[in-house]
Amino acid sequence: MRSTEEVVESLREALAGVGVMLPSLGVDPVTGASKEPFALVDLGRCNVRTAEHLTDVLRSLPVREALRARVRQLNREGSPG
Repeated sequence: MRSTEEVVESLREALAGVGVMLPSLGVDPVTGASKEPFALVDLGRCNVRTAEHLTDVLRSLPVREALRARVRQLNREGSPG
């Protein structure tokens, strides 16, 4: 399992790859300082242009079918026998 910081950096890189920058993206300081094993990811705030761009990028991706296929794959791999 990767650390929250590693996940945040990976998300930052993935977003940058599609031209989206969330300036406040980071590890939530409150949960990061708690005894929980994993802090929350704070997606932060962004301007309207960035929000629109992120919406456009998300809508352009064939996520639904790809996600379903990935879930089916993981379910097959995780099922005994």
